[in-house]
Amino acid sequence: MQRIKVGMIGLAAVVLFIGLASAIIGSATRERPVVAAGSAQADVVANMAVSNTTASDGTDEPLAEMGLAPSVNAQAPAAKP
Repeated sequence: MQRIKVGMIGLAAVVLFIGLASAIIGSATRERPVVAAGSAQADVVANMAVSNTTASDGTDEPLAEMGLAPSVNAQAPAAKP
């Protein structure tokens, strides 16, 4: 009976600790971010990331070049002219 009582108290303490940690982390994520002068803005960074993407020409497949994996271009259906 003693072991069950100690186990239940320990389980309750762990659940209480997890609830407390969740409340603290939840309140920290609800705060508005501080905007400092000269800091990166999310929309500007997102636009820069989109404009930096390039089309893949199929040469960046090192596993396919070594013969360890099939090439993506080999699996694509042939385009009709």
